[in-house]
Amino acid sequence: MSKMKFGTFLAPHHPIGENPILQLQSDLELAQHLDHLGFDEFWCGEHHSTGWEVIASPELFLAAAAERTQRIKLGTGVISLPYHHPFMVAQRLVQLDYQSRGRVLFGSGPGALPSDAHTMGLDPMLLRSRQDEAIGVIKRLFSGERFSYESEWFTLKDAKLQLRPLQENMEFVVASTFTPSGMTLSGKYETGVISIGGMASQGLTALATQWGFAEESAAKHGTHVSRDNWRVLMSWHIAETRDQARAEAKDGLFRHVNEYTTGALNPVDGKIFKTPDDAVDAAAFSDDSTAVIGTPTDLINKIQEMIEVTGGFGAVIGFAHDWANRENTKKSWDLVARYVIPEINSMLDDYKDSLDFVINNRDTWLRAKDARLSNVSEHESAAKVMETEGLAGEKSEN
Repeated sequence: MSKMKFGTFLAPHHPIGENPILQLQSDLELAQHLDHLGFDEFWCGEHHSTGWEVIASPELFLAAAAERTQRIKLGTGVISLPYHHPFMVAQRLVQLDYQSRGRVLFGSGPGALPSDAHTMGLDPMLLRSRQDEAIGVIKRLFSGERFSYESEWFTLKDAKLQLRPLQENMEFVVASTFTPSGMTLSGKYETGVISIGGMASQGLTALATQWGFAEESAAKHGTHVSRDNWRVLMSWHIAETRDQARAEAKDGLFRHVNEYTTGALNPVDGKIFKTPDDAVDAAAFSDDSTAVIGTPTDLINKIQEMIEVTGGFGAVIGFAHDWANRENTKKSWDLVARYVIPEINSMLDDYKDSLDFVINNRDTWLRAKDARLSNVSEHESAAKVMETEGLAGEKSEN
C-alpha cells in the first residue's frame, strides 16, 4: 500500500438556523484551512432537499474553493448522475479541471436522498442503472471519441468534447454504501471508491466484506481495481482529552442524530437519543463503530483497527459536520494533521530511530567527552580555567 491519504467529505450537514451565506463562506474557509494543513482531498456533495444539505452544485462550489487553495484535490462527492445529461456533466468537469489546474476528482452516485428523486419525478428503481450508463458515456467522451447515443432519458448526436480534461486520466470515483452496487461499478469501470457505508449502523462489519464485491466485478469484466483508490469515510471530533472532545461535540451530535439522521432521513428505523451523552456513546463507543470522539491517539488506534479489519485501503476521509463550534472544529482538523497523519504514515519513524540510537549507544558520547578533556589538557591556559572553575564549583557546594 502507498502512504495513506487524508481528506474531508462535506455533504454538508448544517443544522437549520444559521445564515446560509455564512454557512457557505465557512465551508469555503474549511477547504482553505485543510489545504494549509496539508490534507490531500476535499469532497463536497449535491443535494436539493431537507434543508440541512445546501450545496446544490459541487462543481460551482469547488470552482470557488479552487481559487482559495493551492494543492488539495477537489472531489465531487458526489454528482448525482441520473439528475443530469451526461454530456453536460462532462463539460462542467472539464472546465473545473482547467480552473483548478488539474485537481479534480470525479465522484458520482445515483442520488442519496429519495426526496431529491421525488422532486424530479424519478423512479428510485432506475437511478443505479442510469448512473452506470452515464459513467460509460462520460468515459467515452473523456477519451476524445465522437459518437451518437440513444437512451430512454438522454440523446447524443455526433457528440465530442471540444476540450478534454487537463488531467490525462482524471480519476473516477463511485460512492458505495453497504450494498454491492457501488463496488460492482468500481470493478466494471476501474474506478476508485468512497465507502460511505462504514458510517451506517453496520460500521466495521459492512466494510470488512465490501472490497470483495469490487474484486469480483473486476474479474468478471477483465479489469483491475486497487485498494490504493479505496477511500473510507469516518466521523470524528478530536481534542486534547476524551472528556474535552465529548464536551465539545455532544450537543451538536445529539441534534444531528435526532433532528436529521433519524428525524428527517430514517424516522422508522433510526434511534432518538434521550441525552447528548447517550448519542456520543452510541456513535463512538459501540463495538462496530467507525467514529471517534476522543484524542489523536484514539483516532490513530481506530484507523489501524480499520486497516486490519478491511485488509487495507488508500485514504481516510473525515466527515465534516457541525457537532462542535467552528473554533473547536478547526482545532480538531489541526490535531489530525499534526499528530494522526504523521503517525499513520510513519513520518516520525526515523526521528524515533535517531533518538533511540543516541540513547542506547553511549560509547560515542563517552569517547567525545574524553576527546574534549584531552584537548583541554594540551592547552595550559584552558586547563587553568577548568581548574579554577572546578575549584569555584567546589567552594559553592561547600
